Amino acid sequence: MRVVVNFLIAVLPLAAAEPLSYDCAYSKAAPVIDGDLSDACWKNIAWSADFSDIRGDSQSAPRFRTRMKMLWTTDALVIAAELAEPHIWGTLRDKNAIIFHDNDFEIFLDPDGDGLNYYEFEMNALGTIWELTLDKAYSKGGTATHGTNLPGLRSAVKIDGTLNDPSDIDTSWSVEIAIPWKDLAIYRGANAAAPTAGDSWRINFSRVEWQHRLVDGKYQRIPPHGAEIKDGDHPEDNWVWSPQEAINMHLPEKWGRLKFVP
Repeated sequence: MRVVVNFLIAVLPLAAAEPLSYDCAYSKAAPVIDGDLSDACWKNIAWSADFSDIRGDSQSAPRFRTRMKMLWTTDALVIAAELAEPHIWGTLRDKNAIIFHDNDFEIFLDPDGDGLNYYEFEMNALGTIWELTLDKAYSKGGTATHGTNLPGLRSAVKIDGTLNDPSDIDTSWSVEIAIPWKDLAIYRGANAAAPTAGDSWRINFSRVEWQHRLVDGKYQRIPPHGAEIKDGDHPEDNWVWSPQEAINMHLPEKWGRLKFVP
């Protein structure tokens, strides 16, 4: 006699990926903020994992490498990034313009990790910056306050190649940003002191990379400024340090963890 046994197999949803973490080491010396990452204090600071598609590992790997590193001093959080790029270009020169309309590098920082009152920074290859503050995520009814520029912030870009010159192939551009603790007090319940080793903040990084074309010998993103983008059409690449599992950087609960170590 043949016995047939039916098995009920439950299909469970895949668990969400755990946000990445980065051990941010203390440094007695601070680098010169000039975009050049050859300062001695950067030598032993570990690079992050290479950035991946914002939606996660199910997507194709980015076309160009992006990575970051961080250190902290008694005065500031210092962030460096290296963005491989064969065609380095930028168009936006006005401070607090919508920088992601160019290729850019972005920082999202929530020191207390509550998803409220968080900071965003964007920079293009020209060194133009945009700073803003979100009271909460857009999906939760949040609004952005533009131009919340931190008075002591310092930033710089270094180009390995030629900026806005399509006649050659470039290598990369690198950035350095120093964010003083005293300026971050508005995001930390008025706490202007340096963090303590062992503290953990929420942070993430994004790179927006546009397809481009040449118009009269100049770079122009596709689609051009002002063109309509249909719902669901994302002509730009979004590469991030810790995947968001959606094309949306404003999910602070998905951001990675910045861990301060001695």
